[in-house]
Amino acid sequence: MTTATGTPAVTGAVGTARTREEGLAKVTGAARYAGEIPFAELAHGWLVLSTIARGRIRSVDVDPVLAMPGVLEVLHHGNAPRVDTDYVGLLGKPDPTIAVFQDDRVPYVGWPVALVVAETSEQAREAAEALVVEYDEEPHDVAFEAGRPDAYTPDGSVAEKGDIEAELAASAVVVDEEYTTPEEHHAMLEPHAATARWDSGRLEVFDSNQGTTWVVGELANLFSLDPSSVRVRSEHVGGGFGSKGVRVHQVCAVMATTVLHRPVRVVLTRRQMFSLTGYRSPTAQRVRLGADADGRLRAFGHEAHNLTSTVHDFVEPSANVGRVMYEADAHHSVNRVVRLDVPTPTFMRAPGEAPGSFAMECALDELAEKAGIDPIALRVRNEPDVGPLSGLPFSSRNLLSCFQEGADRFGWADRDPRPGVRREGRWLLGTGMAAAAFPSNAMPSTASVTAEADGTFTVRINAADIGTGARTAITSISADALEVAPERVRVRIADSDFGPAGIAGGSMGTRSWGWAVTVAARELRERLALGGAIPPEGITVRSDTTEAIGALAKKERHSFGAQFAEVAVDVSTGEVRVRRMLGIFAAGRIINPLTARSQLIGGMTWGLSMALHEEAVRDAASGGHVGPDLAGYHFAANADVPVIEADWVSDEDPDDPVGIKGVGEIGIVGAAAAIANAVWHATGVRHRHLPIRPDRVLLAGAPAAEAAVQG
Repeated sequence: MTTATGTPAVTGAVGTARTREEGLAKVTGAARYAGEIPFAELAHGWLVLSTIARGRIRSVDVDPVLAMPGVLEVLHHGNAPRVDTDYVGLLGKPDPTIAVFQDDRVPYVGWPVALVVAETSEQAREAAEALVVEYDEEPHDVAFEAGRPDAYTPDGSVAEKGDIEAELAASAVVVDEEYTTPEEHHAMLEPHAATARWDSGRLEVFDSNQGTTWVVGELANLFSLDPSSVRVRSEHVGGGFGSKGVRVHQVCAVMATTVLHRPVRVVLTRRQMFSLTGYRSPTAQRVRLGADADGRLRAFGHEAHNLTSTVHDFVEPSANVGRVMYEADAHHSVNRVVRLDVPTPTFMRAPGEAPGSFAMECALDELAEKAGIDPIALRVRNEPDVGPLSGLPFSSRNLLSCFQEGADRFGWADRDPRPGVRREGRWLLGTGMAAAAFPSNAMPSTASVTAEADGTFTVRINAADIGTGARTAITSISADALEVAPERVRVRIADSDFGPAGIAGGSMGTRSWGWAVTVAARELRERLALGGAIPPEGITVRSDTTEAIGALAKKERHSFGAQFAEVAVDVSTGEVRVRRMLGIFAAGRIINPLTARSQLIGGMTWGLSMALHEEAVRDAASGGHVGPDLAGYHFAANADVPVIEADWVSDEDPDDPVGIKGVGEIGIVGAAAAIANAVWHATGVRHRHLPIRPDRVLLAGAPAAEAAVQG
């Protein structure tokens, strides 16, 4: 159940609640996703994945499979097209995982070793399951822990000022604890899927992704193609959360269509996604805080460890979140990485900030308890005037307003700070809070706006709507920039032929696209003001924000928020129930209150799931997952989600060209910490390792809680 607070009346399209432009098409089934678009002579590819965690392929027994009904081809390292990975793409060097079938090396369980292509998906699956692959197995290592001597510090992963050891020694109150979070997976509704075909010498890919510009660039580099000869479309996407970039399914589809000269579709299964589409790395984080007796921070230290694969480095920057949050005389934060025989992790909603805020905000709560200071008061006392490490001014920083508004609505002033003193029968009750921050950046984008002869306007921008309501937001932004009603605006997105644009990621999408659309729309409006008839082909203006983006680096630009949670803990069973959550955010200009609130509530629900449920377990003996499916991987279901309220405070920045900060990820930041802090308040026991499972509650015991029950 969720509730929504009221939103003041606003003139214009921006700021007015609007239902999704594509909502009817989605709920009626008219919207076609990447795995549903029909093609003549369509063939189907099914991946075969390795069953060992490390070693080499000795043989692939292809002939019996080729003799099976409907089988067209079996691609593997002995016959697949060659690809080139010696390039730097949009997000840096490519993960070699996408260079499938290039050699006989197997670096982890679930590595692609073959693709079976057949007339139907059923035939492809049956043949793939029959394919015999033999291996020469080698010893593997999947054990992740913070104290490993082979952990290393990537370039640019350290930020510091002052002497943290000296400040800790001089502090009256010190917290020095380790916090851990487990491996987590995206689990979006729509699995990864792509269909590739050659049309008149041009490669076309119909895909589910978070940015077709990104996918075009990677495929063009991999297959040594001119980017203009590659077209990628991704009209409807059923969720992404960071994982829908360039993956093996697109590459396999392109390889197969190149070999067979007919359209080929590759759709991943849910189990395959656990090894092929990335995940959030487990983390082990040490937080050291030192403060004066009045709670003023002297030392802030955060050391975070994550794992990565042996083939590609990925950093989960958990230690970064504190670099903008709290002032201290000495700051030291570092991200360290361990290479293991596992798949490469990837971006997952609030990468770094989600696990990092859990550790940091729980440690702040522990410091407040030791110092005898209210948790909100402690945070207010350490509010910085400028970036604690950068020294840059904040574009806007309304975190204190979030604290005040949230505390008033949640009833924080009535809270008894003592743990384990509230109960209802067998349930012990507690409340907790945490702060949140997420960067507000932008990527260069181009957009075109056309004034049509019939009085309507067509906006074309290579945006990706991954369920956030991007189409609807762009429609409102365009309408206001053109000074017309939204009904006169048609928005077309997710086609690389529209020109380069930023990805749907990092909470940058609407900000980046809105900027480009606004520039083009305003210029078009000025041209139309000069008068004259509109020709049949219309009048089109194109914008490019590449040069304007650089000015953003002159300030610290972030969304902020305050998270509140109330929990009930059954000490006889260890069950933790979240009863209510409240999030108040300072997230810049809110384009569509309806979809923005949905995004914030979705993020907070993720935080609840992170705190109590999500945990992918890897078997040390096999190197693979235990239960890599949605039966074995648990996340919050409807019955787990309580009353969740999300709202925002005014957060205007007069110097910002668009004023949008993004709401896709700030909602998860701090949510798990608020719940963990509430569990402590209910029971008197700290849980520093997620998820807070019933067995962990029972194992830890609850001294304060037991005393309360007995009393």
